[in-house]
Amino acid sequence: MKYIFQFAIISGITFVAEVLNILLPFPVPASIYGMVILFLLLCLKVIRPEQIQDAADFLLGIMPIFFISANVGLMKCFDVMDGATFGILFAASFVSTIVTLAVTALVSQAIIRIYRRRGKHE
Repeated sequence: MKYIFQFAIISGITFVAEVLNILLPFPVPASIYGMVILFLLLCLKVIRPEQIQDAADFLLGIMPIFFISANVGLMKCFDVMDGATFGILFAASFVSTIVTLAVTALVSQAIIRIYRRRGKHE
């Protein structure tokens, strides 16, 4: 029953995000609305992390499955792509991975520094 309740919370947030995506004239994907709504609900303590933890862990665990179809689609078109296209795709993937790692590391370090400063001043 706990899992059904957790999935219901996540599904409800997703539904509200989809409705906002339809109603609001901004070019923002529904998933972004959903992440912002979930972030606000967690920050305002309307939802506690324990209330969605198990369902969120499950969804994060199966997330790679959702990317398989996109990669298979690229493989099916591999013969259409010439050498230059493959090189561009490889370079873009490599650069974006490095940039993502670097930004994640810098943001993590900044957050750790902020928490350490707050701990010393409180």
